[in-house]
Amino acid sequence: MNYDLRQLLQEWPYEPGQLSVRMIQGEDGRPKVQLRIDLGILQMELAGRPDGLRPEGCESLLELCENRLDEHLAAGQDPEAFIVDEEMCRRLREEAVQYYHRYVALFVLEEFDLVVRDTSRNLRLMRFCREHAARDEDREALEQFRPYVLMMRTRALSGAAIEDGEPKAALFAINRGLDAIREHFVDAGQPEGFEASSEAQLLRGMREALAPKLPVSAQAELQSRLKQALESENYELAAILRDELRLMGAGRRNAAEPGRGGSSAAAEGSAAERPGRSGDGEKSE
Repeated sequence: MNYDLRQLLQEWPYEPGQLSVRMIQGEDGRPKVQLRIDLGILQMELAGRPDGLRPEGCESLLELCENRLDEHLAAGQDPEAFIVDEEMCRRLREEAVQYYHRYVALFVLEEFDLVVRDTSRNLRLMRFCREHAARDEDREALEQFRPYVLMMRTRALSGAAIEDGEPKAALFAINRGLDAIREHFVDAGQPEGFEASSEAQLLRGMREALAPKLPVSAQAELQSRLKQALESENYELAAILRDELRLMGAGRRNAAEPGRGGSSAAAEGSAAERPGRSGDGEKSE
């Protein structure tokens, strides 16, 4: 057997400064994700752990730990008595890095649903370590990466919504992601860090770029009709028009409605977080 990878690497040259990613069919018939790096090629499974291992038959090390926690709770034990030692926390962080490589590669391939799956999973791992690690160092080790993971998850949710022709759902996802990043900095006692964070700046840039894609003409027409209804003291019609504006997710105060602000409709939330695109996150993640 020839173990030399030279020909394979020559057929797919490394390009500095670019993420070169491809999806291939494995010899086992399952799809694989490949990422070209300077010294070779990373190959990752599309489902489960990227390296294909199943710790004690579980999909991942995180799932194994969560199963143990479930058993602990089922036995009537105190949740605070369940702790994860230094070695297990180290292994969980290493596993999180594998998922990071995969969701970055999947984002390049515009597999947005799968990016949401993997980023949501890493957010779950962060929460697990923060709640159950024995050492303070292990509780906080991953928190510095939370804004980045939230940002990537938000970009994927927004990208999926735009692909589906739902710009308002994309806007809702961006605003929700910004709120989650802000909460992170507030919880960390660094509220000023939100404005300076590159993740928040990137999402705000996305929001500004998205604005021209929103169906503003119908909204502007409703606002004009609302103003006319108020001026003619037709308050019944004005109330109906207000409701229509809220359902459109107007989201900003109208000059003809002093003291009243719009709010995002629940329908927008369900569009941005439909099955397959939502995941377990912390608070508003």
